[in-house]
Amino acid sequence: MGLSHATRHRGVLWTAAASLPLLFLLTGCRGGDDGASPGAERKPAGAGSAVERCHTSGLSASVGPGDAGAGQRSFSVALTNQSGRTCTVRGFPGAAFTDADGGRLGPDPERVGKPPAASVVLAAGESAWAALSFPDPRLTGSRAAQPETLLITPPDERRPLSVRWENGEVPVSDGAELSVTAFTAESRG
Repeated sequence: MGLSHATRHRGVLWTAAASLPLLFLLTGCRGGDDGASPGAERKPAGAGSAVERCHTSGLSASVGPGDAGAGQRSFSVALTNQSGRTCTVRGFPGAAFTDADGGRLGPDPERVGKPPAASVVLAAGESAWAALSFPDPRLTGSRAAQPETLLITPPDERRPLSVRWENGEVPVSDGAELSVTAFTAESRG
């Protein structure tokens, strides 16, 4: 003998009613309220989550005011994340001074110090800094020139960013000792 239509109907209704609290609990676990405002970017966390490295197309570059001391001039070189997503920077920048015609001036900076063990994570609008240093050519007597731009190439990229150089002459002799540090999360220079 089979169940009556009314009995089957009550069973379906009871199963549906009993499942509703479970459905609401599972729905609540989808996004959760983590205290972030609606639409706020969430940073990946935990093992297996990866944040992609920053690319030249999503960065801007700038040079901070210089510091002088003991015959050295030092400048903060910043890369700022303009991509609208979180990305990472790890390692040393490429750096080259150029004249008004785009010709290179002076030697490549020597990389000093060790690169950090971890990447610098940049949320949209955040910056990473490296220090660019060289002997003051006014004090050393080395041959000098006034660059038009400083080309800054982000780590693991091939295309540089161009920053107008407004900080005076730089040494351009073959033996000039320019140096650059790896990017960190703290301002340098």
